[in-house]
Amino acid sequence: MIKTEFGIIENIEQDKDYSDYEPKKYNCIFIDDDLYIDDWWEKLTSMNTYFGNLNRPAYGLSRYGVTLIPPESLSTFQNIVVSDKRIYKDEHLVNLANKIQDAIDKQKYMIHFGI
Repeated sequence: MIKTEFGIIENIEQDKDYSDYEPKKYNCIFIDDDLYIDDWWEKLTSMNTYFGNLNRPAYGLSRYGVTLIPPESLSTFQNIVVSDKRIYKDEHLVNLANKIQDAIDKQKYMIHFGI
């Protein structure tokens, strides 16, 4: 399994570079990149995101880097995850859906660490 990880940034900093690999700091959960990200790729590219810091606007996820997912993109991301029928068989997807909901409820940015 190749892991891709997702967490919540409690206090986003405008000029901070988030490129360091710190999954414990953001209480990350993981899913299997090979099983899901490829299948979701086209839909993910419709999400407004940032690569590494808030000064690098982008779309979708950085496969090999760090992505910041702003609150306004979280409902799109959540819809992608919960519409995947494999959610009924994979607790990692359920954990991801719950993590996204937590970020939505708190209006927080999510962080994604690619492979």
